[in-house]
Amino acid sequence: MNNIIILTTLLFFFCAVEGFSLDYSKEKNRMIEEQIISRGVNDKNVISAMQKVERHLFVPDNLRQQAYEDGPLPIGYGQTISQPYIVAYMTEALELKPEDIVLEIGTGSGYQAAVLAEIVKQVYTIELLRPLADGARERLKKSGYSNIEVKQGDGYLGWPEHAPFDKIIVTAAPEDIPIKLIEQLKVGGKMILPVGSFYQELYLITKTDGGFIKKMLLPVRFVPMIKER
Repeated sequence: MNNIIILTTLLFFFCAVEGFSLDYSKEKNRMIEEQIISRGVNDKNVISAMQKVERHLFVPDNLRQQAYEDGPLPIGYGQTISQPYIVAYMTEALELKPEDIVLEIGTGSGYQAAVLAEIVKQVYTIELLRPLADGARERLKKSGYSNIEVKQGDGYLGWPEHAPFDKIIVTAAPEDIPIKLIEQLKVGGKMILPVGSFYQELYLITKTDGGFIKKMLLPVRFVPMIKER
């Protein structure tokens, strides 16, 4: 009996240290029900994408046990992976279509890009910090995503070679709305982004023939969007 107790304790300790879980699917289902659906996200494509993407593979190994908790997590270099609800909320707000070409600014660990890629035709994603860009590229490739292209570079400049985009999502906060990104939207296209320094608001931008319309959605807190020096 003592040997069984010791072995069970060692197994539990090994799982905790190495970041493994005996049942991530249970934690993911709880996340979707309690954090996403119960808060009003009801787009079936978004919910399906959140179900398919293994969030624990996009966080540091020592934080995998917290991957499905209700909050952001650090991923190194002063950056974070967003709260699951915010990922779902921003994704739903874009009203994505299967044929959409989407630009993401702020790849981070690649989680948001993976969620987008489950819904749309193609995702182009830009990350300023090379270690994160390289890590996300490798992680997404291992996860089997062939419709995501990762670029290391300045998100303020966008990706004009692939413009115009149907949708743009920005996962770091500029102090003002980057006009270059609006220029790379199709007319009728949408961009969602946090704006501000200490106090931030999440905005949904719709491009029009003569400019753009902005709609404030809710207060948020993101890491600042920085330029390449």
